[in-house]
Amino acid sequence: MKKFFLLLFIALTVTISAQDQDPKAKAILDELSKITKAYKTISADVVYTMFNKDKKALDKPQTWKIMVKGQKFKLEIPGTLIVCDGKTLWNYNKDAKEVTIKNFDPASEEQNPSTIFTIYETGYKYKYDKEVTVGGVLCHGIDLFPAVKPEKKKFHTVKIFVNKTKKQIVQIKMMMKDGGTSVYDIKVMKPNVEMPDNSFVFDLKGFKADQISDERD
Repeated sequence: MKKFFLLLFIALTVTISAQDQDPKAKAILDELSKITKAYKTISADVVYTMFNKDKKALDKPQTWKIMVKGQKFKLEIPGTLIVCDGKTLWNYNKDAKEVTIKNFDPASEEQNPSTIFTIYETGYKYKYDKEVTVGGVLCHGIDLFPAVKPEKKKFHTVKIFVNKTKKQIVQIKMMMKDGGTSVYDIKVMKPNVEMPDNSFVFDLKGFKADQISDERD
């Protein structure tokens, strides 16, 4: 799971100054950020596929489901359920029947999946690439380059594709230094869906757990 968060949900703390940025890309990303932050909730289906350097899929695509409401979120991926009520983070391994409980740190790049929708905001330089059609949707293509300790990253470029009409992210591609590519297709994204707060509380009674590890302070 740490690899997943490190590759996709990057929330670095150092902001790159505006003068270092491509103004065309910045205008698009600023508008995207403004619209996304105005959503009260986000529900999304994301299809994840990993390719090797020969462009061959390493495994079958996985469908992930994400629900976000402020600092609360729920992430369902094959074999794993992650739930956070804004304070406590539950990680349930379905196959091992294990639950890990931690204090939630919203600034942690390993914990907060909601940053998929604002991945570009901090820690990157960015440049407008070109208009491109992704899944039948005309998009702005923008390249992000890590600007904080790039030598320690496993990727060299993040390509994001923004729907020109809806101003929503359609796809993210992470170009790895080993030649592989991790692709995240946001197939469905529904803003402002009604989500009761109890959707983000993990009830141990509803799951089979042979082992519970409580790592909270």
